[in-house]
Amino acid sequence: MDQTKGARDMQTIGLIGGMSFESSAIYYRLVNEAVRNARGGLHSAEVILHSVDFQSIVTLQKAGRWDAAADRLASVARSLERSGAGCVLICTNTMHLVADAVQASLSVPLINIIDETATVLQAKGRRRPLLLATRYTMEHGFYAERMARKGIDILVPDEAGRADAHSIIFDELCAGQVCDNARTRMIAMIEKARLQGADSVILGCTEICLLLDPDALPLPGFDSTRIHAEAAVRFSLEKAERAAA
Repeated sequence: MDQTKGARDMQTIGLIGGMSFESSAIYYRLVNEAVRNARGGLHSAEVILHSVDFQSIVTLQKAGRWDAAADRLASVARSLERSGAGCVLICTNTMHLVADAVQASLSVPLINIIDETATVLQAKGRRRPLLLATRYTMEHGFYAERMARKGIDILVPDEAGRADAHSIIFDELCAGQVCDNARTRMIAMIEKARLQGADSVILGCTEICLLLDPDALPLPGFDSTRIHAEAAVRFSLEKAERAAA
């Protein structure tokens, strides 16, 4: 078997990372593990990673300058495409608020984390998940609206819970701090949602998988980071699979 053939046939995956770099490292590992599992041997993914300065993005978020944030990520996305990326991922849920604008700047697919997560939820028959994420993702409407197009009605924690989840993400997980107390508080949010009729939980921030094991929760858990990474690998390998058919 020609051990170089799979690499030549792969689509290069373009990652817009750094938001935060904690979760970008997880993306890199998951993407490469998935390719190795699919291809065997010493195969790994064809990846281009552009890691931005997260503080500059956070400053725009806090100022509500989503148009400027969209311009910044679109510029990065175009640079990945020019460098040979056959698809692009924004490695954060929150910045999917500007995903449509970024996609409009590209001629290659932007693999959308919300759509991919919704597809997995549908396949598992889950229609009323709790969303744990940043305030932006839970409150700005873009996530709920896109999920609703696929028949999924998300729940979010109450005001105090949303503030706590946001703080855990930005003040702890994005800073590399994984604390037992934060885990206990998030599990309590999930248990409360279960009693209110939630049938599952979305780890809707790409750092939450550092804190919570989706298979060890009061409700079935769906890790958006893993779902997104695995969707990118499926896209990357499609060309090779067609060629082998």
